[in-house]
Amino acid sequence: MQEHVNKSWLNSVRSFLQPQVITMLFLGFSAGIPLLLIFSSLSLWLVEAGIQRSTVTYFSWAALGYSFKFLWAPLIDRLPVPFLTRLLGRRRAWLLVAQGLVISAIVLMALIDPAQGEDYLILMAFAAILLGFSSATQDIVIDAYRIESADSDLQALMSSTYIAGYRIGMLASGAGALILASYFGSEKGDYSYTAWHWTYLCMALFMLIGVFTTLIIPEPVRNKATETKHTTRQYLQFLMLFIICIIVFVMTFVTLKSTAASAKLMLSSLSGSEPISSFIIETLRLMTSLIMVSVSAYVLSCLKLVDKELVWESYIAPVSDFFQRYGKVIALMLLIFIGFYRVSDIVLGVIANVFFQEIGFTKLQIATVVKTFGLIMTIAGGFLGGILAVRFGVMKILFVGALLTVITNLLFMLLASAGNDIVLLYLVISADNLSAGLASAAFVAFLSSLTNISFTAVQYAIFSSLMTLMPKLIGGYSGSIVESIGYSNFFLVASLMGIPVLFLLYFLNKHMHLKD
Repeated sequence: MQEHVNKSWLNSVRSFLQPQVITMLFLGFSAGIPLLLIFSSLSLWLVEAGIQRSTVTYFSWAALGYSFKFLWAPLIDRLPVPFLTRLLGRRRAWLLVAQGLVISAIVLMALIDPAQGEDYLILMAFAAILLGFSSATQDIVIDAYRIESADSDLQALMSSTYIAGYRIGMLASGAGALILASYFGSEKGDYSYTAWHWTYLCMALFMLIGVFTTLIIPEPVRNKATETKHTTRQYLQFLMLFIICIIVFVMTFVTLKSTAASAKLMLSSLSGSEPISSFIIETLRLMTSLIMVSVSAYVLSCLKLVDKELVWESYIAPVSDFFQRYGKVIALMLLIFIGFYRVSDIVLGVIANVFFQEIGFTKLQIATVVKTFGLIMTIAGGFLGGILAVRFGVMKILFVGALLTVITNLLFMLLASAGNDIVLLYLVISADNLSAGLASAAFVAFLSSLTNISFTAVQYAIFSSLMTLMPKLIGGYSGSIVESIGYSNFFLVASLMGIPVLFLLYFLNKHMHLKD
């Protein structure tokens, strides 16, 4: 009996050597490179170049594509790439295009010196937006490729290697970029454009790992029914519809700017809360813009300027399919679960670095323990989550991950009481990042199991966008909550946020029949 158990564990570990599983390590690395080139690394470059911090923070908006990638996922799912689709297949063709755009955007950023003036800064902003859009597009294709290239029994392992590769890519473009910039001769108070120029060119070279991977991997076997169902003219009309909708959205959002500002002032005077008033008005502004987009798309469809069937297949059918397969109640519960599964972890993570610094840890200690050691523990947790999900089932490990998140968040209360204790910091980071990696691997595998192979890109893009939307929204108020109730009570609240998720997961496990 013991020998049988050992063989089962050994087989689970050996599954990491499957080609599809190894592939996700390299594609994950390719996906992890761009993110910090928009956030921390770019922020430091701009600060060293003498750009005001208030301006620097605006560049984080370039990553909004990650939250709204579901809007153009249907194009990636339906539109063929001229010549490349016939040569490589639909997924690999789009993956190569996205990686080419990512490299182009990074190179463009490398060619711009933001210290030269406002015009160059604006050009840098456009390059950063292109990088965010291209990177989000690459994520759409990689997620679809992962789900379509292997059966469900390998999804947990593929998720864990993808997370490992992604984190390594983030380390390369985060800490790696800072080390390179320093090596090439740029420091705070001694800015060197040449140093950042070569640093970003090196990051572009790192992306070639993803390009080579795309060229040697096989195209996943998938349903070919939609490959040639529509004409080139219909696809071009569909593309034009998307472009027109983007223009309508931007024009509406910009036009409502002055009206929104007045409404914020009025609501703030009535409610006495500026953050809540701002959130309400900006939400209404966003919803109004989306309604205008929907009306425009409907009008264009009625005028027969775009094929209604293609629009239905691309945008409506994936959502309709999800609700039909699970029923309205279960589907809604699933969407709520997806939106809140990581809420406890992410809300705490928003304020974590500030907390570490305020209780006395130095930047070097935070970089060493939280960033470097924490990364290793996250990767280890991801691999552990993948193996455990294969051995015991995704649903069980999802529950374990959620429970560990609740428990490990309470450890931050202990750290808040102890203060500057480096040993305790290692313990807290070990537990927190290990459980986060485990939960993430199981969660990605769970989301993959919910998708229909006919609508892979669109459905997973919706899930992954929803996965971070609510936690980030709530996380934006972390600072205000800490100021009101203090760190210890905040960590308790963050921990308690995870308890409803446990009950929701129990309900879903009882009423769903997913294949583990």
